[in-house]
Amino acid sequence: MRYAFYFSPGSDEPLHRLGSSWLGRDAESGNPVEHPDLDGLGASELASITGPARRYGFHATLKAPFRLADGVSEADLVRAMEAFAEQTDVFEIPSLTVGRLEGFVALVPGGPAPELAAFAGAVVEAFEPLRAPLSDREIERRNPEALSSGELRNLMRWGYPYVFDCFRFHMTLTNRLPEPDITRIAAAAETHFAPALAGPVAVRALTLFVEPEPGAPFQIHSRMPLASGQQRKTA
Repeated sequence: MRYAFYFSPGSDEPLHRLGSSWLGRDAESGNPVEHPDLDGLGASELASITGPARRYGFHATLKAPFRLADGVSEADLVRAMEAFAEQTDVFEIPSLTVGRLEGFVALVPGGPAPELAAFAGAVVEAFEPLRAPLSDREIERRNPEALSSGELRNLMRWGYPYVFDCFRFHMTLTNRLPEPDITRIAAAAETHFAPALAGPVAVRALTLFVEPEPGAPFQIHSRMPLASGQQRKTA
């Protein structure tokens, strides 16, 4: 079993609804969701380009999937999550926009977001004592030969290459796409997500996802409201 800390909008927020329909699965309920038919992008093609993203659920990675360290229980993890949330304030991402990230279409910040970067770094550090070291196989899955020296150091120290100075907030929307398709699909995503991207995006909670067994879909285990947030919500 693996756990991960993600940013994931609340189930009552438009961004959650739009992300779930785009990917075809609601990570809160675990249920499939009908894909929309969009101009230039039909539901069947959308289903074909969202497979891996659908398994992980609509999210942005803060602390990448990890196994618990020896002697650490799920209850320990949840208690640490509660303590972290009590000391962390709600904040806003100034804006999100549809962008391209190494051949993928994703939602990314529309500009500098220092509070978001600080929050992500704090999550990485706070839960590190509860993470089991990566196995050799897990390291190989990250293709370490292709990483920069900084990314490789992060992988070996923190279990994920893209943290701190290498952090890139993104909510993945597609598989890697051929160049001729990216513009068309990004345009469809801009239309689909427009209602949720007109203003700032609030970060009100830290969300714990769980992968029950290797290859299984990730599901929301619980959301822990940040200070000034609402009462804890468990899926």
